[in-house]
Amino acid sequence: MLTRKKSPMQRGFTVVEMMVAVAILGLMLLVAMPSIGTWLANIRIRNTAESLQNGLQLARNEAVRRNQSISFYLVALTDPTAMSNTCTLSDTSGSWVVSVESPANKCGTAPSSTTSPKIVAARAAGGNGGSSVVKALHDAATVSNVVTFNGFGRVTNTTTGITSIQVLGPDADTNSTIYRPLNITVSNAGAVRMCDPSTNLPSTDPRRC
Repeated sequence: MLTRKKSPMQRGFTVVEMMVAVAILGLMLLVAMPSIGTWLANIRIRNTAESLQNGLQLARNEAVRRNQSISFYLVALTDPTAMSNTCTLSDTSGSWVVSVESPANKCGTAPSSTTSPKIVAARAAGGNGGSSVVKALHDAATVSNVVTFNGFGRVTNTTTGITSIQVLGPDADTNSTIYRPLNITVSNAGAVRMCDPSTNLPSTDPRRC
């Protein structure tokens, strides 16, 4: 009886071939993991910075719309995924509250124009912040956790208010070569701007701080 010889296209994988393929895949994953981790950390930095920028712009816009003072507060939460009345004011948190009065111990209050602290909006850092490090400053030597805008959109607490929020990677290095830290700046005129503190950018680059 004649038997048909299997063509090369009909052959399966041998155990040795599968082991080699798995070993190569493992090596590729080991090489890729550090860069994937850095990429994810930079996404978290960007998400946190954009959230803070949006909160600051909301506070300023609402102050102008209502023609009254509205403040942007950074708050620390017991559970970073949910607003609660156990919150405290903080200069190192990515969570924020826009309100008329201080939201300390009142962050769980529903938005209202009459009920203290008269919250306009609030956002918990949750998973967006991840391992990002937040530092809110009035100046290089003084931290701050609040900035207040008046009906003209200008900052009223110019001697104590937030002028810069740094969003850093897990290494908390402003000059990191691995992560891409970002800054959000607030001028006395109320202008809110996100910029890149990296010294690798040309001095004329508009993205540079």
